Amino acid sequence: MSWGSYVLVGYDGSKESERALRWAAQEARLRRLPLTVCHAWRWPYPVSHIDYEGVAIVKRMAGHLLDHGVMLAERMAPTVKVRGRLGDGPAYGALLHEAEGAELIVVGSHEREDLAVGSTSLQLPARARRPVAVVRASGARRGEVVAGVDGSPGGDAALAFAYEEAALRGWRLRAVYGCREPAAVGGDLSVFEDLDRLRQLCGERLERSVAPWRVKYPYVETRTSLVVEPPREALFEAAREADLVVVGNRGAGGVAALHLGATSGALLQHAPCSVAVVPSEGAPGL
Repeated sequence: MSWGSYVLVGYDGSKESERALRWAAQEARLRRLPLTVCHAWRWPYPVSHIDYEGVAIVKRMAGHLLDHGVMLAERMAPTVKVRGRLGDGPAYGALLHEAEGAELIVVGSHEREDLAVGSTSLQLPARARRPVAVVRASGARRGEVVAGVDGSPGGDAALAFAYEEAALRGWRLRAVYGCREPAAVGGDLSVFEDLDRLRQLCGERLERSVAPWRVKYPYVETRTSLVVEPPREALFEAAREADLVVVGNRGAGGVAALHLGATSGALLQHAPCSVAVVPSEGAPGL
């Protein structure tokens, strides 16, 4: 089997990374791709305090941890070819280094109240050129993926990835458009004074965005939701009933200088379910 394309997952021995490992193993099985398990280690002291014998011990321990992750993945998905990759430095840097041929990068996430600003689950989606799934513990499985739609390239990329996930997993798909956003109507604020016109304009945009994917995936149960709320609020509400929310890295209101849009960043920090962030250039096409 070629390693030209693969699913990449970060593993550090925590329960969060084991959850991500399980998700990634299932993704690899469904996509019929091999799985790369990556662990990053680093010497925790300043360079002036390097103990070369100690470094060798730390690196050897990291290798044992990686071997354990590979073993777990092989148990979770016996038909999937699994390999390990040991990196050094920050975890997001090691994953980016290994991501060249990845179709998808998967990482775990701490609980929302424990998520630090510099965590891998925030840093990686901001820098990756591949879709990144941040796996979070959730309640009962509902069999639904939510896609944030806004007519932008980022929104189209999110919709493409969401349909692919729904098809692979046999889930329903809900396309959500939060239209109370100036960028959603081209900055024409006068539209907000006429809610019927706002609903018509954005509703047409939503249906145009979804139409080709309904044709490509006729067996995916699809519903659309036009919500007269900002995108962030609309998606947070939809996330309560979802297993996965998919968004572009920047939507219609994104600023090119920013790595992540406000909505995608907020969902990564506070969504009650797993979140996938998809860059425009990393999405599957029609």
